[in-house]
Amino acid sequence: MIALRAALPGEAAALTALAIRSKAHWGYDDAFMALAAADLEITPELIENATVFLAESGTQVVGFYVLAVVDDVPMLRDLWVEPAAIGAGIGVRLWAHMLEQARQLGYRAVRIQSEPNAEGFYVKMGARRVGLAESTVIKGRMLPLMEIAT
Repeated sequence: MIALRAALPGEAAALTALAIRSKAHWGYDDAFMALAAADLEITPELIENATVFLAESGTQVVGFYVLAVVDDVPMLRDLWVEPAAIGAGIGVRLWAHMLEQARQLGYRAVRIQSEPNAEGFYVKMGARRVGLAESTVIKGRMLPLMEIAT
């Protein structure tokens, strides 16, 4: 059974490690992952200042999301699932929970700067591409910018 709960600041390192494992699942090489590591870091301060929920199977964290306001725009900053659990519906549960949290916070829409390999998931969940945004990791690499109304 999968349970969702708010993340705790002391879980920041574990969530960062999960994000790195999940990103690496897409076949990125070690050089790219080294560049991306800082961008994937989940800090205790982020957990304290954003809406961060995780999915647990027993005592194992199998996914999480971070909903944060970036430059006055509600953003799904992160949504990562443990690679072995991809395809088991955890991402869908986290997505639905995130949308409900966004509604409760009064957000009318949420933006997502998508991992290119996850764009199909976001489209399936009802988001639409509204543009491109430059990667913070590699200059000139453009990432799908998505949005969903809440």
